[in-house]
Amino acid sequence: MANDLSFQQKAANRLSRPRSYRVILRRCDSLDPGVVRGIVAESLQDLGIKPAGKVLIKPNCVTANRSYIHHSYTDPRLIAEAVKWARANGAAAVTVGESSGFGVPSRLFLNEAGYFKLQRDGAKVVDFNTEPVTQVPLARGMHHRSMLLAQSLHDADFLLWMPKLKYHICCTVTCAIKLNIGILTHRERMLYHDDRLDEKIVDLLEVGYPDAVVTDAVEIGIGYESAPYPVHLGAIMVADDPVAMDIVANQALGYQPADCKHLMLAMERGYGPKDIAQVRIEGDVTLDELRAKTAGLESEYQDIQKVKTPIRFYCGTDNTRGRFCHGGCLAAVKGCLGTIDKRRPGSVARARPGAIVTGVYRGDVDAGDGVALLIGECTRVEGKITARKIRRVGGCPIGTKQLLVAVPMSFGLPSPMLDLKDALKFIVYSIDKLLRRFFAALRSTVS
Repeated sequence: MANDLSFQQKAANRLSRPRSYRVILRRCDSLDPGVVRGIVAESLQDLGIKPAGKVLIKPNCVTANRSYIHHSYTDPRLIAEAVKWARANGAAAVTVGESSGFGVPSRLFLNEAGYFKLQRDGAKVVDFNTEPVTQVPLARGMHHRSMLLAQSLHDADFLLWMPKLKYHICCTVTCAIKLNIGILTHRERMLYHDDRLDEKIVDLLEVGYPDAVVTDAVEIGIGYESAPYPVHLGAIMVADDPVAMDIVANQALGYQPADCKHLMLAMERGYGPKDIAQVRIEGDVTLDELRAKTAGLESEYQDIQKVKTPIRFYCGTDNTRGRFCHGGCLAAVKGCLGTIDKRRPGSVARARPGAIVTGVYRGDVDAGDGVALLIGECTRVEGKITARKIRRVGGCPIGTKQLLVAVPMSFGLPSPMLDLKDALKFIVYSIDKLLRRFFAALRSTVS
């Protein structure tokens, strides 16, 4: 109980600490260690930020694959310099922790991204899913009234969030606030990950409010954020507040802050500055310069109807609240197709014609002479279905492995599940995850 009280006090102190709402934009065209080291140290010192006690660095490593996914994660060269900064400025210990994309062992992605090399710089690299967990209450949560907190996060004295700036298929932009999805273990990651996704994201700020944010915006991601294509932005962004960071990040990608629902919800709930005008932008590169580089970009998969493919999409609402279900099965479909197309570019455009239905669709569905694939437990069509064959894939949440079998089979697409090398890695790391969770449970029982 003492530890829980200690955590609650640390979280409260973090939320109540005065913030400057300054966002420093630094030019960085390549991740040269010397240049990056200077940017990180100078910017954090300028903001008056010093590490203390146990430091937890949370990057974005939602996915990684050495063959075809290279820009979905925070560059380990940037993280390495942050680790060195923390150690040089008095940190008692430094941990780099992550809970990657649902359904795949996080240590597999951490390895593919090259994160275990950070151990050479004195950091412990952990998968939150294989650590002992503590259930903590969330007094300010709308949907998450509690959550399972991994030991590294529970015990941390200083939080440094290091997002990768990317367009997002259902949340407009992913940066510092959205990064908190990765503090959830897989047991809770998909809770409320439906029409309530933006509200869920803000719930997590209560425990995932970092002391500082260093954003990798050297090569930003466009398209499906877990298998994106790179766009060179050439910047590192540093702030002492995640909401202030996201206000600037949205503008850098060509949006207004009001375009990002979870950002606005965070401010409405009292997080960050009371007004956008309180944010001060400084540094040696201007926001206008960054916006000029992203002007005219359109991130494919943000609107599924704009994806170039003969597959037709019929997107319905949640079956209980009647809201557009942007974060549920539709997001899973986008992710499935985005991954397939990144692995084999152009394959989605060459798919067999057919239709995919998600949610409660009120109207007729026309799959022509192809398959009508109904995805998700609650999906139904309140109208006529025209198709050669109707298939259904159940599940809530829908499983990644299920989709990567059903969608390719229905529309003649190449499945990543058939990569034998990747499949073997998945099996090995799945066994590794089970063993680590077993020993973590033993440690929890003994303690």
